[in-house]
Amino acid sequence: MRYFLHLSYKGKDFHGWQNQTDVTTVQEVLEYQLSKMLGVRTTCHGCGRTDAGVNASQYFCNITITKELDYDFVFRINKMLPASIVVYDLIPVAENANTQYDALKRTYDYFFHFEKNPFLDDISSFYEVKNLDIDSMEKTVKLLLGKKDFKAFCISPDVYHHTLCEVSNVNLIRNESLSRMRFQITADRFLRGMVRILAANLLRIGEGKMSVDEFEYCLVNREKPKFHNIAFPQGLYLSKIEYSYIDIKPRRNILDIDSKY
Repeated sequence: MRYFLHLSYKGKDFHGWQNQTDVTTVQEVLEYQLSKMLGVRTTCHGCGRTDAGVNASQYFCNITITKELDYDFVFRINKMLPASIVVYDLIPVAENANTQYDALKRTYDYFFHFEKNPFLDDISSFYEVKNLDIDSMEKTVKLLLGKKDFKAFCISPDVYHHTLCEVSNVNLIRNESLSRMRFQITADRFLRGMVRILAANLLRIGEGKMSVDEFEYCLVNREKPKFHNIAFPQGLYLSKIEYSYIDIKPRRNILDIDSKY
């Protein structure tokens, strides 16, 4: 029978989700422990790839289990997994259900903090900047809405048949002291490195190192920005996956920005 696993992971200890040679990945660790627990080689097919160091506060993968379970699956697998991976739910689905191809939308959150904080060090990206131009940053994120070509903001655009993505929602959330900020974006698909490149250029706009017009020119003309920066990985979270046939809200993110901070 086919199931979806609903899980999350902290990316610091992993070289991304997908199995690779000579490096530790989330998929490798999860498949090893599942195979050990179920007594048969078990493969996980994930809802997408994440880069080294990138986090997922909501993630789904599909697995097949052929024998009847007479124990608490979620409790037992969590006992076997490292602290950096947690499984929340085992969800029975149709045999042809696929976590990657059936996903309608994905949401990413990118977290910045602008004051040194040891408690945020490996779960948010620290940039020592002040006096950000918030108005320009908010104008910029609004340019992303709709069906746009994001070739200018992709690491490897040539690997895709096309680089069109339809962005349905964007937010720029900050606390009162402007010491922390979250860039949130929802779309039908994302290109490799897209969110981290957008986050880096958004920060440059806030610092006055790039204008809103320059950003819009790059977006419209599909030309890479002059400084093709990419933001640090630890600030990025895959935070929500939407399907037509299941509706599971993400667990509360510990990095939710509260105005009291």
